Amino acid sequence: MKDNDTPQARAPGLKNVLAAHSGSLLSRRWLSLAIGLVVVAGVLWFVLRPDDDAKAPRYATQAAAVGTLVVKVSATGNLQPTNTVDVGSELSGIVDQVYVDDNDAVKKGQILARLDLSKLRDAVARSRASLAAAEAQVLQAQATVAEARAALARYQQVHALSDGKVPSRTEMDVAEANLKRAEANAASARANVVQARAALQSDETNLSKASIRSPIDGVVLSREVDPGQTVAASFQAPVLFKLAEDLTKMELQVDVDEADVAQVKAGQKATFGVDAWPGREYHAVITRVGYGAKQSEGVISYLTVLEVANDDLSLRPGMTGTAEITTLTRENALLVPNAALRFEPPAAGGAQPKQAGISVMGALMPRMPRQVPRSQQKAGSGTPRVWVLQEGQPVAVDVTTGATNGRMTEITGGDLKAGMQVITEALGTSS
Repeated sequence: MKDNDTPQARAPGLKNVLAAHSGSLLSRRWLSLAIGLVVVAGVLWFVLRPDDDAKAPRYATQAAAVGTLVVKVSATGNLQPTNTVDVGSELSGIVDQVYVDDNDAVKKGQILARLDLSKLRDAVARSRASLAAAEAQVLQAQATVAEARAALARYQQVHALSDGKVPSRTEMDVAEANLKRAEANAASARANVVQARAALQSDETNLSKASIRSPIDGVVLSREVDPGQTVAASFQAPVLFKLAEDLTKMELQVDVDEADVAQVKAGQKATFGVDAWPGREYHAVITRVGYGAKQSEGVISYLTVLEVANDDLSLRPGMTGTAEITTLTRENALLVPNAALRFEPPAAGGAQPKQAGISVMGALMPRMPRQVPRSQQKAGSGTPRVWVLQEGQPVAVDVTTGATNGRMTEITGGDLKAGMQVITEALGTSS
C-alpha cells in the first residue's frame, strides 16, 4: 500500500468529484426551469393571442329607406319692385318747388316738383302775340283778295258791255294776276297762323312740363332734387325721382350658378329669408330664367327672377335674400346616404391586412389558401355600389343611382332593398 492511498490522501479528490457533480445538477435545474418558463409563455400566448375576429373592423351602417327626395338649389340676390320708374325732366331750368319726399305715396298725375315758370310764361305770351299777328294778316290778305276779285269783276262787266273793246286784254290779265296774288297771300297768311298756333302749343306744352308729374300710382323710393337746384337736360333727361309702382308685389332677382341653371325652370317654387326678419320664411315662384350670362370673379351665373307677395310690406327694395329653389320632388323613392356610395372597405384598396402572430407549430404546418373576400373581388369597378354586411364581411351590391340632394341619393335599380343596412364608414377594429 502506497503512502498516498490512505484515507487522508483520497479525501481531497472525493471532494472535487462531489463539487463537480453538485454544479452539474444545479445547471440542469436552471435549464429545466428556463424551458418550463418558455413552454408556459408559449401556451399562454397561444391561448391569449388576439383572434382574427377580435381584429375585424367595425362599421357604421344605416338602413336604406323609402321616402321623399327633395332636391334644392341655393341662390342669393336682392329684392326689387316689379315696376320701377325713373322720373326726370325734359326741360332745363331751376327747381322752384318740390312737393314730395321719400316714402310718400303718390297718384298718377300728381305734381312732384316744379321748375321756375317765368321764362316759359314769357315764351307763351310771345307765341300768343305772334298768333294774333298772323290771324290779322289773314284778315288783311282776305280783304286784298276781295278787292282784287271786285276789280276783276268790273273789268269783265265793262268788257262785256263794250263788246270787248274796253278794257284791253292786258288790263284784264293784270286784274286776274292781282286776284291770284291776293289769294296766294291769303293762303300764306293762313299758313302763318297755323305755324304760330303750333309754336304757341309747343310753348304751352313746355310750360306744362315744367310741372313734373307722377306717371304711375306708387311710392317715392328716392328724391334726387332740392329746391334751387339747376336741372340741365341738354343731352339726356336727369333722374329727379325714383318711383315704385306697387310694393305689395316684388321680385327677388338671384344669380343661379351655371352648374345648377339646367335644373331651374319657370314655375318652380322657392323659399327665402332676409336678415331683417330672422327665422321668417317667404314663398316665391320663378317667373323667368335669363339666357344672358353674368361673370363675376371668374364665376358664371344667370339672372333668375322670382315673384314675391309682400302684402304686409315687410320686404323692402334692396334687401338681400337667399333662396332655396325646389327643382325636384320624388315621392316613394328608395334612398341611401351619399356616404354609402363613397364608402370602400379598407381591404378593398389592394393591401392585405396584417397577419396576426401564429405559433411555431402553426408556422411549420401548411395552411389552406385564404379565400379572397367578395368585397375585394369587385374593387376597381366603375359601377355605382353600396356595401352591406353579410356574416361580418362587407359585400358589394351594384345599384343604379338617380337624383341626389347632396345628402341622400335615389336608388333606381339593383339588388338593394328597403331595410337593408348599408355601410357608411369604418369605425376601426373592435377591442
